[in-house]
Amino acid sequence: MISGSLTQTLGEADRVDAGLEKQTVGRVTRRLIPFLILCYFIASLNRVNVSFAALQMNKQLGLSSAVYGFGAGLFFITYCLCEVPSNLLLHKFGARRWIARIMLSWGVCACAMAFVQGPISFYAVRLLLGAAEAGFYPGVLFFITLWFPAAYRGRIFGLFVAAIPLSGIIGAPLSGMLMGLEGLGGLHGWQWMFLLEGLPAVLLAPVVLWYLTDTPGEARWLPVLERSWLSATLHGERSATETKRRYSVIEALTNPWVLFLAAMYFTNVCLMNSITFFLPQIVKGFGLTIQQTGFVVAIPSIFALAGVIWWGRRSDARQERTFHAALANFIGGAALLASVLVHDPIWRCLLLSLALAATLSFFSPFWAIPGSFLSGAAAAGGIAAISALGVIGGFVSPWIVGALRDYSGDFRTGLGGFAVLAMVASIIFHIAGRRRQNAAAE
Repeated sequence: MISGSLTQTLGEADRVDAGLEKQTVGRVTRRLIPFLILCYFIASLNRVNVSFAALQMNKQLGLSSAVYGFGAGLFFITYCLCEVPSNLLLHKFGARRWIARIMLSWGVCACAMAFVQGPISFYAVRLLLGAAEAGFYPGVLFFITLWFPAAYRGRIFGLFVAAIPLSGIIGAPLSGMLMGLEGLGGLHGWQWMFLLEGLPAVLLAPVVLWYLTDTPGEARWLPVLERSWLSATLHGERSATETKRRYSVIEALTNPWVLFLAAMYFTNVCLMNSITFFLPQIVKGFGLTIQQTGFVVAIPSIFALAGVIWWGRRSDARQERTFHAALANFIGGAALLASVLVHDPIWRCLLLSLALAATLSFFSPFWAIPGSFLSGAAAAGGIAAISALGVIGGFVSPWIVGALRDYSGDFRTGLGGFAVLAMVASIIFHIAGRRRQNAAAE
């Protein structure tokens, strides 16, 4: 009798805990994630809307494909240099203040893109934009680790990264329509696009300051029981991670696995930017108008939106990260390689859709890996280091693809080269990840 009663009591306690967990995570998700998606949507739009501006701007300012690719990629140089310091300052001052500062400065720089006059000013503003936005993406990734238990991070990262394809679904047609304002008020269409798409970041900065909360312990919008459960759960996970090994910031920045993750992320960024920075020009080459191009470019993003959410949930369900990340990157490379080998526009569009969906699906499981062995300031620095070193690919790939296009008259050579790089890196990453898991299990 006593044994049966005890079993029943424990079962009821487990159900209560499960209900509390589901309720708490659901409330935090509804509160934070839609707003963070909105912020990242604007960031993604301001980062890559230069690809649409190129349809008018390059000719009007006399920019070659190589100059355009070099300038587009310069964003990532200052982004890389400022990323780790920015994330460490976020850890010091809190996400609420620091993300608001980032949004204000990048919004001003995004609007300034409307006033570039030639290659030099184009290069200068892209460098400023990279420095201004540095720390936002890894900062939010770190912020998510402060709010969500490890078992939920794959799907949460997937929801957050969904802002990228959303910026394509909504932003591509929007950019195409805004460029139709050619001549209004004496400005070109691409100038109106930069101004009107940069302004929301400036307006959202004070909202960030008011809306976000730095830690669960400060969340007055959470009921006391939920706040206590979440704080205790996250504290327990951090303690368990630090029991295995507690890394200092310097140790995190020089950790071989962190550097290896950065190298893998580099190939993914090369892959993604090879697609996103040149997709409008590829699609317009099918004989479409700028407005038609905007709607067609949205199609790959629809595939990608479904992919990143589903792949993140699948990774969480299996509690496996390395293979999911490697497979997504491999499929992205294979689809991009196939797209350069076919000539039919419909098949090229479908393969580019698969390539973009797989490339972005990589993010969900990949960004759940650093938090599995880093915590605190080391996690902030390590995540920023991976992002900073990886995004160098955002400089390398547009420049090389643009230069090869000027040389050969086609985007295929550059796109195919980065596709093969991603496929090879994915195989190496999977093998290394398996060996690391086996070593940890021994």
